[in-house]
Amino acid sequence: QVQVVESGGGLVQAGGSLRLSCAASGINSRINTMAWYRQAPGKQRELVAGITPGSSTNYLDSVKGRFTISRDNAKRTVYLQMNSLKPEDTGVYYCNLPFGGINYWGQGTQVTVSS
Repeated sequence: QVQVVESGGGLVQAGGSLRLSCAASGINSRINTMAWYRQAPGKQRELVAGITPGSSTNYLDSVKGRFTISRDNAKRTVYLQMNSLKPEDTGVYYCNLPFGGINYWGQGTQVTVSS
């Protein structure tokens, strides 16, 4: 059974940093692109960053230069290093793993940035 579990959220002051982790289990083959999404209260879920198996990356414009996505293929884990956090980064962050024609999501981890 495929599972995706996020960790690392929390409360931080503006300008601070957090590192999110997303671990995938139940998969014995190569994992393709993984991504982080976020959803703020009253807003739609949006793509924050994605990373291919070869570590090519893409970012939401508003997080470029502040967030860094990376992955450890051996551990089937993807990370999101978030620096210079802003109150508008507040939301629930979700890890997304497309695999075998199914989109797997984690339960989400709350990130709250206070001003």
